[in-house]
Amino acid sequence: MGNRGMEDLIPLVNKMQDAFSAIGQNSQLDLPQIAVVGGQSAGKSSVLENFVGKDFLPRGSGIVTRRPLVLQLINCPTEYAEFLHCKGKKFTDFDEVRGEIEAETDRITGQNKGISPVPINLRVYSPHVLNLTLVDLPGMTKVPVGDQPADIEQQIRDMLYQFVTKDNCLLLAVSPANSDLANSDALKIAKEVDPQGQRTIGVITKLDLMDEGTDAREILENKLLPLRRGYIGVVNRSQKDIDGKKDIAAAMAAERKFFLTHPGYRHLAERMGTPYLQKTLNQVSPLPTENTQPVDFEKRIEGSGDQIDTAELSGGARINRIFHERFPFELVKMEFNEKELRKEISYAIKNIHGIRTGLFTPDMAFETIVKRQIGKIKEPCQKCVDMVISELVNTVRQCTQKLAQYPMLREEMEKIVTQHIRDRESRTKDQVMLLIDIELAYMNTNHEDFIGFANAQQRSSQVAQKKQTGSKVIRKGWLTINNIGIMKGGAKEYWFVLTAESLSWYKDDEVRLWLYIHTGFKSKRLVPSATLKLPLCIHRNVYKDYRQLELACESQEEIDGWKASFLRAGVYPERVTVRLVHHSNQARKFKCHSHQGSAIAV
Repeated sequence: MGNRGMEDLIPLVNKMQDAFSAIGQNSQLDLPQIAVVGGQSAGKSSVLENFVGKDFLPRGSGIVTRRPLVLQLINCPTEYAEFLHCKGKKFTDFDEVRGEIEAETDRITGQNKGISPVPINLRVYSPHVLNLTLVDLPGMTKVPVGDQPADIEQQIRDMLYQFVTKDNCLLLAVSPANSDLANSDALKIAKEVDPQGQRTIGVITKLDLMDEGTDAREILENKLLPLRRGYIGVVNRSQKDIDGKKDIAAAMAAERKFFLTHPGYRHLAERMGTPYLQKTLNQVSPLPTENTQPVDFEKRIEGSGDQIDTAELSGGARINRIFHERFPFELVKMEFNEKELRKEISYAIKNIHGIRTGLFTPDMAFETIVKRQIGKIKEPCQKCVDMVISELVNTVRQCTQKLAQYPMLREEMEKIVTQHIRDRESRTKDQVMLLIDIELAYMNTNHEDFIGFANAQQRSSQVAQKKQTGSKVIRKGWLTINNIGIMKGGAKEYWFVLTAESLSWYKDDEVRLWLYIHTGFKSKRLVPSATLKLPLCIHRNVYKDYRQLELACESQEEIDGWKASFLRAGVYPERVTVRLVHHSNQARKFKCHSHQGSAIAV
């Protein structure tokens, strides 16, 4: 039965189409649907009747389809039809269905070939159909007849464009094989609204009516005027067949025989015919929905929206900060006691050697200790996922603000999308844990990053590369120096530039008037507070007689960003308790963690 997701989606789409049609808003919706377009007498109606297996559409000369027909096919054990405008009435005689379509068309447009964009909604239940939703549109015409206005061609074109310009609309471009494909009205429209051909399927009709000695092989092989989704050939009943009461089942058998026996189409027989077309539409119909993400949500995450927030970080920028600033900071915060680790390694080696005197460090001891350390990153990884989920939920909440005038709809939409995100949260965490477990399963001691296996040349190149990247800017931005003794006249704001080897500051962001630079982070102590101050303490004097540089940011986000940036510069936490002053002048204490002789408060 095709894609399972579409099987569940089609009934919901049908209900929405009916609901909005009832209030005259159907043409404004961008719901997944398949629009059938083509010139007059191209065979559109016959294709649709083949799908249903019944004669139910009006026929005649000139323009017959004068209102859009939204045809909803639903697979069901019993066979009957229902109209939206005749609620509760079931049509089991499809001749009556044809009569009702004609009567409803005349009721709006009159009996003299007028047209109207107001759709007729018809739902057909049958065990012989696949779940599909199609829209039969009026054929293109150039000469007005009856009481049609002089601009009938433009009116029909405008009506078609209400449907075919939508991104969720798949185009079924029907063209007769016995006319020049270059002049096809259907392909012309498709080319205008879908120049890349991503949502157009070509249908070639009347293959059996081509002149003797000619065929449409190059078209069906997608060599002439190629489409991304290609062409499918069908053979409909002729007017003679219809007058002779040839049923559709017999016509389908004749169609199958035609493709199997025709020398030009024999090799394509398995990809031709009405059943194959129906199956193809059932399988590809969900693609427009899958490829169309909520635009506002997508733009907020990718940062491509036309309304850029200049007051604070939002959407994707906040998620980027989590990955590149918060997550590294959480990793560095992990408890690491070098003395205890050495003791564990010593005990592990001795226990593995037992009564023997070991010559080499056993792999098992190495793996046991390393696996335990790697396992510690699980908690920061889980926390990273939690932070990203929180940002996604906040982004959804911001996007649904546009639905403020529909509070119940907003609440329901926010609930559904948020629940979808929450459902994926556990899967994401499981996948992250799986990746860590994979790393734990095998320790590659032959990796170039493993100490002792990289040759001297590699180490030399790494040192050279480090020197080259020493001048690369890690972070730059405005910070305020609060040291009254350093800055005469009170605290002042300067433009700071941090690299892997230095911290410098300038009078402005044009980086022309250089004020000071501190180089060499080999013996440094950086202690950013958890509030609005970033005291920088160096083992030697940082400026004249001052051993401490007190910096301030405007927000907690700025502080977190600078913390992470100093980490990237090689400044790591040290186990120490420092007394810092809160912005409200209340004393607070913060613990820091030791690592490699440098410090950063958390």
